[in-house]
Amino acid sequence: MATLIDFILNIDDHLVTIVNNFGDWTYLILFLIIFVETGAVILPFLPGDSLLFAAAALAANPDYGLNIWIFVALFLAAPILGDSTNFMIGHFLGNKLKSESWFQKAVKPEYLERTEKFFEKHGAMSITLARFMPIIRTFAPFIAAGTGLKYNSFIKHNIIGAVAWVTLCCGAGFFFGNMPFVKEHFSMIIIGIIVVSLIPAIVGLVKGSSSNQGSETND
Repeated sequence: MATLIDFILNIDDHLVTIVNNFGDWTYLILFLIIFVETGAVILPFLPGDSLLFAAAALAANPDYGLNIWIFVALFLAAPILGDSTNFMIGHFLGNKLKSESWFQKAVKPEYLERTEKFFEKHGAMSITLARFMPIIRTFAPFIAAGTGLKYNSFIKHNIIGAVAWVTLCCGAGFFFGNMPFVKEHFSMIIIGIIVVSLIPAIVGLVKGSSSNQGSETND
């Protein structure tokens, strides 16, 4: 976990290392990280928003020879394919996985419960909204499949969410990531991105706790 935290907080330095060591393979490596974040169901802690921001910032710097349009194409494909894979896992294996002891250890029940409540409130739109919410975005396709949501509806919101997410994160990184202030305080910027992206989930958790307390009081 400490290694993952270090990777996220110093993601700009680690991406430079990846580029220097792997060259064009960097595109595939970052594609796989984004794909696995949502596709694997049990790995919700991989970097998403910060990775797109940092990668786009590097692409804007001619010293690294990276193509922003290749990043955009891959970062669009990765979450769409990842969410779709996640949805299929939930559709065909959801109930079976929930009863497996290893799955219960790998995925905290409160994460699934929180995502279920989020889906109950927002319906299919949850797939689009969850794209901007770490952790919840990993479980939203899995939960959505268990509700009987049709794939046609799912893929529409999946694509909308991916386009909006990549446009915002890559756009911000490409146009602002190399500003002197941002470069000097990159770790703090990344922390800020993480905090902002977690705000909706925190607000939802607080509201949920308040509602539960209210129900208990009434009872």
